[in-house]
Amino acid sequence: MDAVYTLRECADFLGAELSGDPDCVVAGLNTLQDAGPGQLAFLANISYQKLLVSTSASAVILEPRFADQYHGNKLILDNPYVGYARITAWFNDAPKAAIGIHETAVIADSATISPEASIGPHVVIGEGVVIEAGVSIGAGTYIGDHSSIGCDTRVSANVSIYHGISIGLNVTIHSSAVIGADGFGFANERGQWVKIHQLGGVEIGDRVEIGACTTIDRGALGNTVIEDGVVLDNHVQIAHNVRLGENTAMAAYAGIAGSATIGKNCIFAGQAGAVGHVTICDNVQAMARTALSKSIDKPGSYSSGVHMYETPKWRKNAARFGQLDDMARRLRQLEKSQK
Repeated sequence: MDAVYTLRECADFLGAELSGDPDCVVAGLNTLQDAGPGQLAFLANISYQKLLVSTSASAVILEPRFADQYHGNKLILDNPYVGYARITAWFNDAPKAAIGIHETAVIADSATISPEASIGPHVVIGEGVVIEAGVSIGAGTYIGDHSSIGCDTRVSANVSIYHGISIGLNVTIHSSAVIGADGFGFANERGQWVKIHQLGGVEIGDRVEIGACTTIDRGALGNTVIEDGVVLDNHVQIAHNVRLGENTAMAAYAGIAGSATIGKNCIFAGQAGAVGHVTICDNVQAMARTALSKSIDKPGSYSSGVHMYETPKWRKNAARFGQLDDMARRLRQLEKSQK
């Protein structure tokens, strides 16, 4: 049966001010543009403010400053986007895995599996693994020897978790993520690469989310560490011995090179990254495609790269970029000659 709630129930849950019919029923969420009767919408971006007059939603979550511009049922919150995020849990229709161990799973005798865990088809679990209550392991996932997974963590299908990996509580790992593969460590001897075996592991804290196809490498000696509350998008690369501070977020294709330390509450936009062995302080925002090439000790927003132009103009600018050093030298000579 589909979830159905009154507006009063929604308001109480969100701690929102309710204006309108408290008995109005909502059975789903949608955008201002696409919402219909029985659906709850939200305004979190001023660009969509104009849709308040035309939306067919039964109710809207919005800020106090927009309350007078919408005459229907509304939930008034200082941060509508957080309100929307919280209430999505009520309408999440993702299937829940059945408790128990599927008959096709292969589990080492020394593994400890909570009777309240769910182990899907064709899962392979190695020696000494510990899986706690409420854990869900999707089909085809591999968990290496002596790894541990904390309560209420969800591991989707076809995830690879290598040996000696520690995963905390309420973690979500999406399909095809790889946790604990070897870091990229090699020494060069007369043109030949000698592999440095990676002897550390990976520690993942509580309430972490790891996107599909994201990779977190094991440490060379100590561990790679992902602290509590970190969220990683799809296709993120975290190299060996990196430390990500609490509540740091990284969008798709972000990459952090080996032994870098990233502070708390940092944000890396798409394709942003940091070179190895740098330290980035708390509350740094790296804009899209930014390369953090040295340590940062001042919070704030950082950008790098060349802005987009129409292709003919970009080609001219790219050619001139190579001439900047010569131009700067000639300018200095000209300035000297005029003194």
